Amino acid sequence: MYNYLLLFWKGMAMGIANVIPGVSGGTIALITNIYEDLIRSLKCFNLRALKLILSGQIKEFVKYTNFFFLSSVLGGSIVSLFSIAKLFEYLLVKYPTPVWSFFFGLILASVYYVGLRIKKWKPAIILLFILGASIAISISFISEASPNDNLLYVFICGAIGIIGMILPGLSGSFILILMGNYKLLMVDAVSKSLELNIESLILLLVFLIGSIAGLVGFSNIISWLFTKFKDQLLALLTGFILGSLLIIWPWKEKAENGLIESWNLPQNLDSLTIISILLLILGVLSVSLIEYYSKNSIK
Repeated sequence: MYNYLLLFWKGMAMGIANVIPGVSGGTIALITNIYEDLIRSLKCFNLRALKLILSGQIKEFVKYTNFFFLSSVLGGSIVSLFSIAKLFEYLLVKYPTPVWSFFFGLILASVYYVGLRIKKWKPAIILLFILGASIAISISFISEASPNDNLLYVFICGAIGIIGMILPGLSGSFILILMGNYKLLMVDAVSKSLELNIESLILLLVFLIGSIAGLVGFSNIISWLFTKFKDQLLALLTGFILGSLLIIWPWKEKAENGLIESWNLPQNLDSLTIISILLLILGVLSVSLIEYYSKNSIK
């Protein structure tokens, strides 16, 4: 029971990360050591799983899909999306620099610890690391599209956005900003759906279906890559995570559309700056403690 509760909390942390533009829930999954299990479990939702359900073999279905693991993690993410994640959205509006600082610390430490999982840094591995960082940095300079509530486009947003949400270093929320539908889907639709607004519920349903389609399809690719080219994939993901630091740099100026206009350094050593630096350090220490706990729990 304790393990499932812990998985639920990790899922909640992923949910919080997924609503912060620039932060990936996949990064949280990776540093909390559930990423590979998550990907392997998701890819099991295939024809065999469907046959087990249709034939009434519920126990076999639960075992084959690692259902309790998935339901704990995804359940935590969903609960977080409609509760704690909204608090972080509020804090991001009222106190952006301290919030960005904490997440910057998390991601900065993640680069180091994820990189440690690569067995040997060969030239090809280094090139993939550089490629991943370059892709993530390039994304921060892409122009935002216009909002679009066409259901087919909402489905595509779900399929592509979820890839960013489960791929470490690539923020699903930031991808939705670039696609023009972050506010429409992650803010307006979520808020109005709580009021049982039919249009918003339809938008979220289509977005969810698209997300599931993208999740199942992409998890198969990632699982295969982890099996065949683990070091190469980890190098690419570490690059993604490093490149995402540009998006979540605490002292930046943002336009009204959510895209970054400029990056700055702290101008004054005031109380807000001190708090932000302390939260950045806390973010680094949090990942270090997670890594320490994970290694000792394995032993």
